[in-house]
Amino acid sequence: MYTIRSVKELQELNPYIIIGCGGGGEKFSNFEGIRAVGFVDNDEQKQKKSFCGSNVSPDLLSLIKSTDAKTVAIMLPIGAEGTALMYAVQAISTGKNVVSSFRSLPLMENPSLLKLAKDKNVILKEINPRLDIIEKIFGIRPEKCCEILPKISYKPKASIVFVGGTSQECGKRTTTRLLGKEAIKRGINVGIISTDEMGIEKPTDMNFRAGSLSAMDISSAILQAIKTVEEKKSPEIIFIEGQSSLTEVKNPHPRGLSASILIGAAPDATIVCHRPNHPYRYPRGIDHEIKAIEAVEPTKVIALSINLINADDNITLDDFSKYNLPVADIKNMGAKILLDSILDYLNNKNN
Repeated sequence: MYTIRSVKELQELNPYIIIGCGGGGEKFSNFEGIRAVGFVDNDEQKQKKSFCGSNVSPDLLSLIKSTDAKTVAIMLPIGAEGTALMYAVQAISTGKNVVSSFRSLPLMENPSLLKLAKDKNVILKEINPRLDIIEKIFGIRPEKCCEILPKISYKPKASIVFVGGTSQECGKRTTTRLLGKEAIKRGINVGIISTDEMGIEKPTDMNFRAGSLSAMDISSAILQAIKTVEEKKSPEIIFIEGQSSLTEVKNPHPRGLSASILIGAAPDATIVCHRPNHPYRYPRGIDHEIKAIEAVEPTKVIALSINLINADDNITLDDFSKYNLPVADIKNMGAKILLDSILDYLNNKNN
């Protein structure tokens, strides 16, 4: 009833004032046949500057008075729900139609807004996530859009070390924890973030299941976790456990999870874990993972953590010398070699 399903429906509601001078506002204004007569944004750095051919105003009501706008399009991101609701009420109260985005103003969660639109005899519709299409092709759908966290930008003060791997269950959680223990033993103030519900062993500072989140939310969650740990203990280094792998075959589904964690971490340095002869995973291998990690983020893989639990007797750490990286058998040798490599790399990088 409230869903926009075609551009023609949007064209019939011309002309528009568009709220939000970001990606959503720009995409909306670029729909074929859309006529925008003004833009509004509450970011002072954007106001009075040109955006998509119009100057950006700080005030919706003044634009309504000075233009022939018939509809207000609210194209704000997740996290701006209160602002979106404020603009919707202003628009409807002055007799303007409203087109919203589910990202900031999901209509079915705002019955009072629907009632106000009915009382004012205006059209109220949204561009929704089209979960009906997912249900059509899969036969099942989530109840609502899974993307719920606000997008944040944060630059850590600490050095960030990402612990990735060539597959699931290859030693990332153990390596992250042992790196933290070794650093603490040396008197280094560190933070340890586990991205798995099993990461509850000390000295982990924070653990959550990144796989419970939408891929769009994971990077925000990583950044907020870093920010929270820094506010709590001002660490010199933060170790972040990765999940899955960027390159593992036969199980592509978690690879987006791995990429999202890596992107959120934006690490200064990376450790890659590997489990030879994995009994139920199919890693492409160390060289593939290194290339993938360094392609996704401008980080450097500086050492290898090898899990020899399933290795044949003829497999030794010498077999990994071809990568020209420090190598540790994490279970039997601990994290000393890995931490030495991290400290040397960070010291050279910062000097």
